[in-house]
Amino acid sequence: MVDIEINPYLKLFQKQKNRQLKIGSTNYKYRIDQLNKLQFAIEKTYRKQIIEALQKDLGKPKVESELTEIYQIVGEIKHAKKYLHKWMRQQKVKTPMAMIGSSSYYLHEPKGVCLIISPWNFPFNLTFGPLVSALAAGNNIIVKPSEMTPHSSALMKTIVDDLFDETEVALVEGEVEASTQLLELPFNHIFFTGSPNVGKIVMTAAAKHLASVTLELGGKSPTIVDKSANLDKAAKKIIWGKFMNAGQICVSPDYVLIDEGIKSKFVEACKKWITYYFSSAPKSSSSYGRIVSSKHFERLKSYIANAEDLGAKIEVGGETEASTQFIAPILISNLSEESTLLNQEIFGPILPIVTYNSLEEAIAYINAKERPLALYIYSKTRSTIQHIIKKTKAGGTCINNNVVHYTNHNLPFGGVNNSGIGKSHGVYGFKAFSNQRAIVKQYTFGINELLFPPYSRFKEKLAKVTVKWF
Repeated sequence: MVDIEINPYLKLFQKQKNRQLKIGSTNYKYRIDQLNKLQFAIEKTYRKQIIEALQKDLGKPKVESELTEIYQIVGEIKHAKKYLHKWMRQQKVKTPMAMIGSSSYYLHEPKGVCLIISPWNFPFNLTFGPLVSALAAGNNIIVKPSEMTPHSSALMKTIVDDLFDETEVALVEGEVEASTQLLELPFNHIFFTGSPNVGKIVMTAAAKHLASVTLELGGKSPTIVDKSANLDKAAKKIIWGKFMNAGQICVSPDYVLIDEGIKSKFVEACKKWITYYFSSAPKSSSSYGRIVSSKHFERLKSYIANAEDLGAKIEVGGETEASTQFIAPILISNLSEESTLLNQEIFGPILPIVTYNSLEEAIAYINAKERPLALYIYSKTRSTIQHIIKKTKAGGTCINNNVVHYTNHNLPFGGVNNSGIGKSHGVYGFKAFSNQRAIVKQYTFGINELLFPPYSRFKEKLAKVTVKWF
């Protein structure tokens, strides 16, 4: 039993719990109305303020804010509205012959009171994206955004308070202590986006109440570039995917595995595209963001220092400015396997380049680490591509591209094991916040009734026939 004097969120939780059956029984029209309200708020009412908040918190360029935050949320809403009627319908399934006289189907019912804990790197997208799925599924929701992007969190609080009654959707601001106190409550489902280390804490808390979880985590997403790849096109896409949002993306290429023979040409191509995207002075570029906090700035600087101490070579970049939390795009090679950059998720604008002499060596390198959230392959050879996919495991994969699989609402998004549990986006997000309730309807005499006790020789024979033929 959680004490309200100790946990300030118990009263809010109880209010939502008291309304969960009513909210859970809402029809298609009600849920569409809720989604429409959110869409209008994001697209019209608060659009300018969202872009301003992201600029203040992350130095995020306007175009990136439009594409990676607003577009993603609106796209998720439009997709849900298009298919929600279908998702909410009874889903008929086949009934085996041994159950003749009955029909079978399942329906998606809301899980109940849900908790969404979102991160700072894409604060609006990664808060309102899961919220769309939870609303579509008919849940009551408490949202806890990151305290590291205060302007974005405050604006999201304003939006949620403006649109929803707190007994249906409420947003709670606060430091780590707020998340800890929320995790003490017996939620029906918890959707967490963040690091694997914190994901373990969330899963431990959920286990106390046997709550289901969706964990969108991260890890070290590798990018393989083989000799057959178009190096210029590969560099163009890798540099874009890596340095968007100053590298603070869970699905960005964490490191490049490249054939030893083409490394120097690849580095030159990367230099070209870094200059093209961000000019020769990225600090002055309006297309390049900043590190979210001084803590993360210092963390990334320590990674660079550690690598250099162990003999690494900075191929390009290296400029930093503490007062503005600026780190220029960095390419770094000749890394020791002991370096932090090769053992911790980077989550910043540093791209390690690791060489290999054979494809099997590259595959073994990937498989020696935790299963990644994403794996990217640049190659023109179909057999190579298929071999890599067959011999590795990952939450998602792009071929001759990176990051873009996240934007397709028809695909499941999520990791595997250390990089995540469960899937989101589109129908997969709707299912994450739903219980698939199995239903069997008996409408005539069932053949199984012939096998009810008392048992006899005849029923033994009938049971054998049932096992063999039905």
